[in-house]
Amino acid sequence: MDLLSILLIAVSLSLDCFAVAIAGSISMLHVTHRQVLRISASFGLFQAGMLVIGWLLGNTIVDIIESFAHWVAFGLLALVGLRMIKEAFESDEDGERTDITRGFALISLSIATSIDSLAVGLSLAFLESRLPLAAIAIGSVAFLFTAGGFYFGRRLGSLFGRRAEVIGGIVLIGLGLRIVLTEML
Repeated sequence: MDLLSILLIAVSLSLDCFAVAIAGSISMLHVTHRQVLRISASFGLFQAGMLVIGWLLGNTIVDIIESFAHWVAFGLLALVGLRMIKEAFESDEDGERTDITRGFALISLSIATSIDSLAVGLSLAFLESRLPLAAIAIGSVAFLFTAGGFYFGRRLGSLFGRRAEVIGGIVLIGLGLRIVLTEML
């Protein structure tokens, strides 16, 4: 597989990271560079790691994973999205909302956005591919797309306030639905 093909795959896998970063960051009042680095690194590492895991698994359990992976992604995205919507309507004394760069939200979003990378890794196991190059490229592009989406979403959040948090939650749920519907159709 040539470098251009790998980069096109990396960009397509990173679009979910970009969308989730926008949706999640619009709910945050204060954003630090450390938070952006943490979520970007997590998304990039999970994309690269799931690619490698998929490649290692090869054809051994592909049928088992394929049958429910889309439901796992949907569940994780919907859970974080519903939490964001709920928090948008609750009064908060400290003025802070969900920080998607920590704890359960970070891990669940990292997993949800990287399930497609697992599937790509499974398919790369059957091709003449350069796994280290693919993993580095996919992880790096996911890192950059996540950081860009996070900064872009933060600007939208400051413009639209609490409405942006509800919209972000709806977008996460919509991404999960898209994953499920794509698998079912």
